[in-house]
Amino acid sequence: METVAVIDFETTGLSPAMGDRATEVAVVIVADGKIVDRYQSLMNAGVHIPPFIESLTGISNAMIRNAPPAKEVMRALAEFVGDVPLVAHNASFDSRFLDAEWLMINQQRRQEFACSMLLARRIYPAAPDHKLGTLVRHLGLPSAVRHHRALADAEMTAHLWVKMGADLRRQYGLSAVPHEFLRALQKAPKAQMNRCVERAKCRFGL
Repeated sequence: METVAVIDFETTGLSPAMGDRATEVAVVIVADGKIVDRYQSLMNAGVHIPPFIESLTGISNAMIRNAPPAKEVMRALAEFVGDVPLVAHNASFDSRFLDAEWLMINQQRRQEFACSMLLARRIYPAAPDHKLGTLVRHLGLPSAVRHHRALADAEMTAHLWVKMGADLRRQYGLSAVPHEFLRALQKAPKAQMNRCVERAKCRFGL
């Protein structure tokens, strides 16, 4: 599998459009089916973490007060990630926060996101649901002690990404599963998965 950057944010809420900010970010680099590098940091965006979010993530306002400024963290993140293709579980969420935080440092995302949740809905339709924790248990993947922390969730998503690639290669006889192919597949109608894979195989020469 090609090199990808699997990213996860912890935040104060659901939407940067509503004033929510990131409180923690983590990225794991996956190359040749293995995690080869990691970046993680709490970040102080000068906002208050609501009690519900503090309870969910374990990230307290006291921890954030002592964290590096958000702009510093996002500059380091941009340098770490570079132009490597991105992956996230529920990528619409993480991409919104990445774009919003990078906008504050005049950084613009150049690469596309693939969404492991959308792909899992098509590859594992029999799973009880397609939340990250459920998929990890259902597929017997390595699990973190505590979910809803950025590095733990990024690592679990990375293991899911590798598993999905391996299962697609085996099931459909693919020579490779490039990021662009998987982005095309995540948009496929679920009932037409086989046909969409065959069409994508021809398109990408797989």
